[in-house]
Amino acid sequence: MSRIELSLNPSPRALEIAAKVEAFVRDVVVPYERDPRRDHHGAPLDELVYEMREHARAAEVLTPHILPDGSHLTQRETALVLIKSGLSPLGPLACNTMAPDEGNMYLLGHKATDEQKDHFLKPLVEGRARSAFFMTEPSDDNGAGSDPSMMLTTCRQDGNHWVVNGRKTFITGADGASVGIVMAKAEDGGACMFLVDLPDPAIRIDDVPNTIDSSMPGSHATVTIDNLRVPASQMLGEPGDGFKYAQVRLSPARLSHCMRWLGCCIRAHEIASDYACRRMAFGKALIEHEGVGFMLAENLIDIKQAELMIDWCAGVLDTGSLGTTESSMAKVAVSEALMRIADRCVQVMGGTGVTDKTIVEQVFREVRAFRIYDGPTEVHKWSLAKKVRRDWREAQA
Repeated sequence: MSRIELSLNPSPRALEIAAKVEAFVRDVVVPYERDPRRDHHGAPLDELVYEMREHARAAEVLTPHILPDGSHLTQRETALVLIKSGLSPLGPLACNTMAPDEGNMYLLGHKATDEQKDHFLKPLVEGRARSAFFMTEPSDDNGAGSDPSMMLTTCRQDGNHWVVNGRKTFITGADGASVGIVMAKAEDGGACMFLVDLPDPAIRIDDVPNTIDSSMPGSHATVTIDNLRVPASQMLGEPGDGFKYAQVRLSPARLSHCMRWLGCCIRAHEIASDYACRRMAFGKALIEHEGVGFMLAENLIDIKQAELMIDWCAGVLDTGSLGTTESSMAKVAVSEALMRIADRCVQVMGGTGVTDKTIVEQVFREVRAFRIYDGPTEVHKWSLAKKVRRDWREAQA
């Protein structure tokens, strides 16, 4: 099967790490794709996740984007590594580059105290725990979704503790997580973030729905937070700065989603190309029919454009910029391109493309969900349109 070579050219250390990750995912992780240890809607059970992580630990590719001294690869270096980890839907789980853990580790690495890092970050980096980020709230409560300023979950100080109450929804990985980051609004209107050990009896899982995607353990739960008491020492950063910290996390997290799912779409394209080159119809290989060959050619174009968009945005983040605008642009461009790639792969493979005989149909489902997760395409376009308006007004002054 032919493979696509990326033109990203970061440091030699990133190239070396990425090569090891790719070999591990293709040789060790891919066979696990048929493993039946799955939950009620097809997501891998923790038993499967931690078994793969032991193999990753032995292969020295566990949490490969964080170096032994605790420093982080640059975003451009991370891109190459995470794309390779995404060559299987199970790859990010095995290598500990998955969401939401990867984004949570990034946030804790930048904002947590030394004590908080030792208690909450260390087990995540070591691949011994999973985490959850509690921000989104139910629409039936008119709570915070794509607009965090609508947050209804509250926190108030009570002596040397804070008390948190509210409801959260679509909390990825909450079922089975050991570390939680909970966002709540204080009485003065600012937001706060709290680090909590899970499970906690004050955080009740109400529902774990079946969703279109099935790659993340714990799925996307709805929870009720009822008088959760958190020691003041477990507040992340300063009171009222929660929304600012969310931006520190969200831009890189959006981009790392693009990285991982580009890897999956590269693999889906490989599978579809192999099928089209082997399958005969009407006297010749499918790929020799323009209707099929052109779809695979368009895939190559979209893959390259997604790769370049990721590299551009990563370069902006590496300057120290929050990259809010750039990450919105990248998220829209890449998620829409990946949707086109996944859809073409299904179409090229016909009936086989809609079965679970390959990962192609799962990649299609996962990427369709990605167009909504981390902000729907339309919300990012709306935000970008507001920037156009602001820039125009400034130019008139």
